[in-house]
Amino acid sequence: MKTASEWLRDALGYEHRDPKLLDAALTHRSAGGAHNERLEFLGDSVLNCAVAALLFREFAEATEGELSRFRATLVSGESLANIAGELELGERLHLGSGELKSGGFRRKSILADGFEAIIGSIYLDGGFEAAARVVERIFAPRLGALPSATELKDPKTRLQEALQARGLPIPAYTVEAISGQAHQQLFRVSCASQALGLTSHGEGDSRRGAEQAAAKQLLAQLEERGV
Repeated sequence: MKTASEWLRDALGYEHRDPKLLDAALTHRSAGGAHNERLEFLGDSVLNCAVAALLFREFAEATEGELSRFRATLVSGESLANIAGELELGERLHLGSGELKSGGFRRKSILADGFEAIIGSIYLDGGFEAAARVVERIFAPRLGALPSATELKDPKTRLQEALQARGLPIPAYTVEAISGQAHQQLFRVSCASQALGLTSHGEGDSRRGAEQAAAKQLLAQLEERGV
């Protein structure tokens, strides 16, 4: 079986001068000792900056808002977890017995955090340029598969733009119910366009999430009616 350094060299084209940094990046806090939380914090910032620079160069005509949406898609927890899965990062993580038993090596949040920690460790070991080269190696092939900037707009933004394009006022959002415990609440929100006589509902674990779900439903109603 390959060592951690050999695995990273083959997967990302980088080999640490200080193997202890890589060991820390691969160690979840459940395992005790030097773990990857601080490296994750650092790697998150390095990753965002490197991806931003890549997008700025490759999408010369994109607006600031479009670049922001592209970056948010590329560095989302879901995206990073998928990348970590492709790299088989989960098999390299050092986890405590509890996390191992519960399948932590497959948990998306742990995989995404581990990937960010690796980027942080590369930054400390080789500098920003080294980290940026690794980021480009991973993300450049994914640029062509990005949805259009319009498709990446959140439902609330798309709904507002759709109504304003028709000369109609923005919709009204109302929290109708909040259930569950304080740490695990469920919000139910209505979204109404009085001008069109349309109302939709959405649920989510935050007010914003519920509003987005309600906006998505109202957009669907607009499409069904051909408004």
